[in-house]
Amino acid sequence: MRIFLTGKLGQVGGELLKTLSPLAPLGEFVATDLPELNLTDEAELRRALREARPRWIVNPAAYTAVDQAEREPELAYAINRNTVRVIGEEARALDAGVIHFSTDYVFDGTKREPYCEGDAPAPLNVYGASKLAGEQALAASGAPFLIFRTSWVYGATGKNFLLTILRLAREREELRIVSDQHGAPTWSRDLARLAAHAISRVESMTAGGSLSESANNWSGLYHAAGAGETTWHGFAAEAVRLAAERAPETRFARIAAITTAEYPTPAKRPLNSRLCCVKLAAGMEWSMMNWRDSLREVMAEL
Repeated sequence: MRIFLTGKLGQVGGELLKTLSPLAPLGEFVATDLPELNLTDEAELRRALREARPRWIVNPAAYTAVDQAEREPELAYAINRNTVRVIGEEARALDAGVIHFSTDYVFDGTKREPYCEGDAPAPLNVYGASKLAGEQALAASGAPFLIFRTSWVYGATGKNFLLTILRLAREREELRIVSDQHGAPTWSRDLARLAAHAISRVESMTAGGSLSESANNWSGLYHAAGAGETTWHGFAAEAVRLAAERAPETRFARIAAITTAEYPTPAKRPLNSRLCCVKLAAGMEWSMMNWRDSLREVMAEL
């Protein structure tokens, strides 16, 4: 069972690299990133996939600079839509399964309850629109797929909100953090474990047979975000509280609550990023970790 992984240097990709490699026999795990593979070069990507001939293509690679995407929409769409379209087309030809990660930013955040998979997307920014376009391109490709929409991804490595807050909390007297955007932080390792679980579950269902022939039994879109809910302010405050417990001699910044209006950004953010993960529990028999529990584990690694 050969697995082809993109974005191995990213925070989700790095966790997938460690979690998925044991699933493939020796020499059957192909992991790529820049400069080895330029995902915006369609011919290069097609050639790499055809040479690898994987059973599974796992794609965490994405353009994730939300504000910068407003200035670089072409590049955002090239990576978040066009790359996914090519992966889907090649997967269909190879009878390969695709695992792809998307975002809560496909929604406008106006719903009062957590968003379900059947709710109509309405992205507020280029990043969200480009990720939605990627979802649609993969679904239209005819390849068997699993799309996991997630939110507020973080971990012990890479560039993310948690690591930025912990650094700034040691440098400043006060941090002003938005408190009216609601969602759930999601640990990158939990997503990697989900992907490994999903592959194992599908393989047990297909017994090594054609993935496309069994796609009706498993292929589709799932919400996969940390359990529970908080705000960016709540996330930051809990992280700093845990850091202070570990280093009581260190002085940390005060975490002040502000509104979204008080912190304007080039890209609009949804006020409600909560995702309902009931379908994931029923269809994949998987429950995401509560964000408080995963935060404690991540903090223990820092």
